[in-house]
Amino acid sequence: MKNIQVIDRASNSTFSIFQATDEEFSRLFPDAGQEIQFAEDLDNLPAQDEVSAALNRIWERPIRKRDAQGIHGALFYGLDHYKGLYREKREDGVDPASVNAAQRRLFGI
Repeated sequence: MKNIQVIDRASNSTFSIFQATDEEFSRLFPDAGQEIQFAEDLDNLPAQDEVSAALNRIWERPIRKRDAQGIHGALFYGLDHYKGLYREKREDGVDPASVNAAQRRLFGI
C-alpha cells in the first residue's frame, strides 16, 4: 500500500492520509517518479472510469498520520498556484531557490 496525503485549500482541511494499492497509485500518479498530483489534472488522465473507481476506493481507506509508514504522494485540491513550483510533479523537481540547502543536497539539485 502507498500513502497519499490530501492537501486542500479549504479552511477546514485536515491534510488527511489515505491508502492506495500500487495499481491505484499508478492510476493517479502515472508518470515515472511522480509523487505530486493536482485534482484538476485528474480529468486529463486516461481511463476516467478507472480513475474515479480508484478514488472511490481510496477515500474508504483513511489512515492515521501516526500509523502511516511514509507518504508516497500528495494530491492537491484547489491549489493550482503550486503548479509552477511542482512543474515536474516531483518533490525533487522544484526550483532550487524554493528549498533550503539541506533539501538541495538531499535532492541533488
